[in-house]
Amino acid sequence: MAKQLNIFVDNKPGRLNAVTDLLAAEKINIFIFTIQDRGDFGLIKMVVDEPLKAHAALLAKGYAAALKDIIIVSVLDKPGNLHKLATILQENKVNLSDARGMVLAPSKTGLCCLELDDIQTAEKLLQEAGFSLLDVKDIYTL
Repeated sequence: MAKQLNIFVDNKPGRLNAVTDLLAAEKINIFIFTIQDRGDFGLIKMVVDEPLKAHAALLAKGYAAALKDIIIVSVLDKPGNLHKLATILQENKVNLSDARGMVLAPSKTGLCCLELDDIQTAEKLLQEAGFSLLDVKDIYTL
């Protein structure tokens, strides 16, 4: 199971730069990130190579940060595969609260980072359906 770093920041210029400066100084590699506008504050979500170290470094500098369990699913890039994944979750009443996805070229490997209300059930169902679940280190091999 992967960990996602959620970092709450003021919604103003330079906040991403400050976070990435701190992580770079700690030699933490960022694999995936999103930034969400929440009005007066922003939410940066990251998948990094050393989530515990990143979390500790951010807390030490006074950031409001949390770690969240997620799953990273490898999906072959072809029509209908995301629908197949969504159908499995829906049919088994597993709620998807947030997601981000991308396709890595030239391997045509899709990555879906999923925040779910029942990770253990989702992992079991998706593996039984033939999807591969990745650890953060697996991203290097794609």
